[in-house]
Amino acid sequence: MNVGVAHSEVNPNTRVMNSRGIWLAYVISVGVLHIVLLSIPFFSIPVVWTLTNVIHNLVMYLLLHTVKGTPFETPDQGKDRLLTHWEQIDYGTQCTSSRKFLSISPVVLYLLTSFYTKYDPAHFVINTASLLSILLPKLPQFHGVRVFGINKY
Repeated sequence: MNVGVAHSEVNPNTRVMNSRGIWLAYVISVGVLHIVLLSIPFFSIPVVWTLTNVIHNLVMYLLLHTVKGTPFETPDQGKDRLLTHWEQIDYGTQCTSSRKFLSISPVVLYLLTSFYTKYDPAHFVINTASLLSILLPKLPQFHGVRVFGINKY
């Protein structure tokens, strides 16, 4: 336990996805994004679904796999400074409930998108590439790996 701080975690990034209501807020925010895109009159339904999927995956990639460090003063002597948010979740333990949720939710969105775009080849390629770009960094084999040295420092 840390004396003088409002929380008992050494790094609050490790448990943020286990906090109360965060999964519901995540689902609601994806729903709100979809509704906002639906309200744009010149977008068709397949385009809106593809945009929802691509924007969701892009934002999640940036937030989980690109941003490194913590926004908090932590007593870990800079150990978490070199880790992305995904690598910090649940102290790096694989296959926890929050990691499973963050891995399954893009797949569910991809399946919904594929269904509502009627498996159109152009949409299918875009959505599959988007899904792979968000799922591959989540694999345990890529924990701490920087492909081609990107995001090394």
